[in-house]
Amino acid sequence: MERFRADHHAQTLPDVSLDELAALGIRGIVVDLDNTVCEYRRPELAPGVADWVRTAQQRGFALVLVSNNFTERVGSVGAQLGIPVVPNALKPLPFAFVRALRLLGTPRGATIVIGDQLFTDVLGAKLVGLRTLLTQPLDARDFPLTRVLRFLERTIAGRT
Repeated sequence: MERFRADHHAQTLPDVSLDELAALGIRGIVVDLDNTVCEYRRPELAPGVADWVRTAQQRGFALVLVSNNFTERVGSVGAQLGIPVVPNALKPLPFAFVRALRLLGTPRGATIVIGDQLFTDVLGAKLVGLRTLLTQPLDARDFPLTRVLRFLERTIAGRT
């Protein structure tokens, strides 16, 4: 069950304290796309996300967007944010997280994964030995399989 337990929590990505990440020794940040950076199937960035990413970059954090979504959508959002992307990630499999580490140039101990799902973001990060920060989903709408996974999240982890 420990692989399904996030190390840290925040309501949304813009609520994540960059001061706290820096104090933890974090230098690399892997961010999820759907329901973390943008609402599901929406091209617009959630309020505050662009400013948070810009501030993180100005403070010296390296960022990469990792998503199970298709190349076009992930690339478009990455371009809006000015960060590299890893599309078609097949999370929770470890391959995309390893690729993200190479893009970031940060060691595992100095890298955190921020996302809204236990079964993709948290589990995948834990399989690679990365720290995790779980946010609340931006929107109740989700991909059909994700709705099933969210039910399981509530069942096994007591997440509301």
